Amino acid sequence: MLNPKRLQFCIDNEWRDTESGKYMDITNSSTGEIMALAPSCTANEIKQAVEAAGSAFPKWSATPVQQRADLMFKFKYKLEKNLDELAMMVATEHGKNMAESRGDVIKAMEVVELACSAPYLMQGDSLMNVSEGHDTVMYREPIGVFAGIVPMNFPAMIPFGWMLPLCITTGNTFVLKAASQVPQTSMRMLELLIEAGLPEGVVNLVTCNRTEAELLLKNPYVKGISYVGSSSVGRHIFSTAAAHGKRVQALGEAKNHALVLKDAILERVALGIRNSAFGCAGQRCMALPVVCVEEEIADELVSYLVKAAKELKVGPAYDPGTDLGPVISAEHKEKVSSWIATGIEEGAELVLDGRDVKVEGYENGFYLGPTILDHVTPGMKVGEEEIFGPVLSIKRVKDFEEGLRIMNDSPYANGSCIFTQNGYYAREFTYRTHAGMVGVNVGIPVPVSYFPFSGHKGSFFGDLHVMGKDGVAFYTESKCVTSRWFTEEDRRDVKVGTWEGTIHRE
Repeated sequence: MLNPKRLQFCIDNEWRDTESGKYMDITNSSTGEIMALAPSCTANEIKQAVEAAGSAFPKWSATPVQQRADLMFKFKYKLEKNLDELAMMVATEHGKNMAESRGDVIKAMEVVELACSAPYLMQGDSLMNVSEGHDTVMYREPIGVFAGIVPMNFPAMIPFGWMLPLCITTGNTFVLKAASQVPQTSMRMLELLIEAGLPEGVVNLVTCNRTEAELLLKNPYVKGISYVGSSSVGRHIFSTAAAHGKRVQALGEAKNHALVLKDAILERVALGIRNSAFGCAGQRCMALPVVCVEEEIADELVSYLVKAAKELKVGPAYDPGTDLGPVISAEHKEKVSSWIATGIEEGAELVLDGRDVKVEGYENGFYLGPTILDHVTPGMKVGEEEIFGPVLSIKRVKDFEEGLRIMNDSPYANGSCIFTQNGYYAREFTYRTHAGMVGVNVGIPVPVSYFPFSGHKGSFFGDLHVMGKDGVAFYTESKCVTSRWFTEEDRRDVKVGTWEGTIHRE
């Protein structure tokens, strides 16, 4: 595009041009063209967004929870009505195929639906007569301004699913630092939320670089940070924001492993692994980039995997026939390609190479085909560090115990899964695996929104996860009220004594 559109940021439901005059490129991943420009907001504009959220908080938090839930009902209707438009937007700016892009939006809608039940989710506990004549009630109350810092890989689900619905429905206000590579989906969803009746200042959206984003971690008005991205940045955000007295939930990297035992149904397993490893071009923290497989069936499984992977059609994201779309950028394509080269240098066997894939008519797109590296051993970086691309590593193991030990040695612990027909090993695996999300014959064990997205170890920094009851607890704080009431007889029976200033009964 010769004249890509310059986008705006949003404060108090008003879309504004940035004072900086600086913009960041947004590319169509399928064509390589610059399709729009995201504003690089200034420090003052970030401050204004936070102040707008702070000003909106008193009135919004005092709004009855049922009215806040009604906004979510209206928002969900808007999302359903505009699902096709939003899915096309995700596909165009990110590169997921159309089915995956629809899924991205639908997963956001799932949490919006959960937020509609805020009047129930925010209910506290109570106990009558905790002591003679005393009753205690625990309430959940909103806290203030929260900020969300999101990655590029789920433009709809992460900001408008994992973060925003529970945050604002529990009575807080929100500043979203949208991902500069894919902000248009978030911008359009905010427009729909405003159409649904969002009051001014409750949600504000900015795009900026890391220097300006850092200000959110220290701003005294911001009471909490929700972050998704790399573990190194997540660790920094957790330590910095917590040092400034803020709540933090920081979701980091992953290197999810599967364990395939010799009794598994390999043809079916291969299809499940293919979808888990190569879906969304591997650009998701619940991808399955490593498979540990018992040695005596490894050759057979690899042959099935190669066959299944070759069946995937690589193409532009918005082509209905595309199975595997492009990665997010030219830089990321180069990074993933260099990881493949590293794996070969480390001694892994390249059994399927996706680096030379060509898509006719889309030669400038950021395409990588499915890639499989076999005989990956402990110590090889390709099998231990997050690649975030359509690359699958095969680790051959002697038995269940060796496979589980290799998996648990990973510094990351988002998800893990086992493929077996043996109930004993399935139970042992579920009990002993370190991961927070576990699958038994399920390659992508992402829970529905009623449950938390519960990564462990280096995949998460904080105490309370996104979604489910954890999400509600993160965005609220408890207040315990203990009360006692007196009768007229109590009044007549008590007088103020002069002895040591005490109140005593005659």
